[in-house]
Amino acid sequence: MLTTYFQMLARYNTLANRRLYGVCARLSDQERKQTRPAFFKSIHGTLNHLIVSDRVWMGRFEGQPIDSPQKDEILYDDFDQLWGARIEEDDRIEKFMSGITEEFLSGKIKYRDMEGRTHNDPVTLLVAHFFNKQTHHRGQIHDLLMQTEVAPPILDLHRIFRP
Repeated sequence: MLTTYFQMLARYNTLANRRLYGVCARLSDQERKQTRPAFFKSIHGTLNHLIVSDRVWMGRFEGQPIDSPQKDEILYDDFDQLWGARIEEDDRIEKFMSGITEEFLSGKIKYRDMEGRTHNDPVTLLVAHFFNKQTHHRGQIHDLLMQTEVAPPILDLHRIFRP
């Protein structure tokens, strides 16, 4: 069932983010915010983008009207506040996914993207995109961590769930 699969991905997302933030916490604020060759300019910028995009997608899933912020908006300049927001957002994601139904997944969501274009897409596609996007951006942060003295964490799905 897709419900079980997406619930597993929600749990994975939480655990992967905990590992990632734990490693990022070992960097100085200056190192996290250092401009690097990355789409969101820094580790801190990419972590912020994940919060921005997660909130936008969760709002769409929950049927809330969403004012799409800028993709590179910095919601939290302070790392500890950003980490706290990440924990809250991961809790929100897990709680929402724990209640999803096949009926919800069989529907469509009409929304406007950050460029103002309107779409009406299948929920299953959007939820899959949601989790794929998180993994994609964690991969970018993984690469950015390789440019520091701090080794990136292992984020493989099967290794996170392995006892």
